[in-house]
Amino acid sequence: MEEFGLIGHPLTHSFSRTYFSEKFRKEGLHHCRYENFPLASIDLLPDLLRAHPQLRGLNVTIPYKEAVIPLLDECTETVREIGACNCISIQQGTLVGYNTDVVGFERTLVPHLQDHHRRALILGTGGAAKAVEYVLSRLDIAWMYVSRKPSVQHLSYEQVTPEVLASYPLVINTTPLGMFPNVVEAPPIPYEALTPFHLLYDLIYNPPETLFLKKGARQGATTVNGMDMLIIQAEESWTIWNS
Repeated sequence: MEEFGLIGHPLTHSFSRTYFSEKFRKEGLHHCRYENFPLASIDLLPDLLRAHPQLRGLNVTIPYKEAVIPLLDECTETVREIGACNCISIQQGTLVGYNTDVVGFERTLVPHLQDHHRRALILGTGGAAKAVEYVLSRLDIAWMYVSRKPSVQHLSYEQVTPEVLASYPLVINTTPLGMFPNVVEAPPIPYEALTPFHLLYDLIYNPPETLFLKKGARQGATTVNGMDMLIIQAEESWTIWNS
């Protein structure tokens, strides 16, 4: 039996186990199994590996995309540049880190971009945000982080005025605000300032339309959720685990 799985905490929002279990069933991969491994601390990863010697690959989600890196034996140049890992290949006890969020985000963002989407606000500063920053930089899109506390490089949510929002027609939510079961939450930005020229991208996939996206749609903005990104990054993970 070959094992694969997901580490994070909590994992109530995860779709990966259902996705891979169905994939294994459809493709007749009866020797493969995918499990959720909620870890209260990333320091428990070595214990998990010892308890499951047949593990060949792991996906990594909130809040360990950054914290897992010191526990890796190797990582790709992309992981080193971004500082975030969401996929681990395990070969003969060696842990190699990858970032498949980059591929998933870029492939699903580009089809929706228009010429005026040249400046972006990134809501949140975690591991997923770093993959978003990496892609935006490759696409030559200027970006600004928004977080709870302002700094030299970050705006606070209070500083996102209607005037600021007007100058950033691309807004990407990388926070868990609005994720099931807390569906009544949304990043605190002036939604009334959104227009049909805005593109809102939410990395959340459950629910399919978060309050963030609903508020944008009401103003005529284009909205995209994280489902297609998730599917692409999952398939990229499978390719890595079998390469």
